Amino acid sequence: VPTLLALDEPAAGMNPTETADLRALLDRIRGDGVTLLLIEHDMRLVMRLCDRVLVLDFGRVIAEGEPRDVQQDPAVIAAYLG
Repeated sequence: VPTLLALDEPAAGMNPTETADLRALLDRIRGDGVTLLLIEHDMRLVMRLCDRVLVLDFGRVIAEGEPRDVQQDPAVIAAYLG
């Protein structure tokens, strides 16, 4: 069993149903003790799946921490929502 699974944009092009199925699969994989490294633009998936989040803006780290904290970070809001 691997200890780390790296995924680059696994939800790209998926509809909401497919993304929900992907999330369930990744939850099961995590439940088996595998660490996930997820590079993803689907913030709903990221915020529901990940324990820790690191946000980049033009290659620079602008926030890191638990999803609920990162979502409220002013730098993240300005870069991605503002």
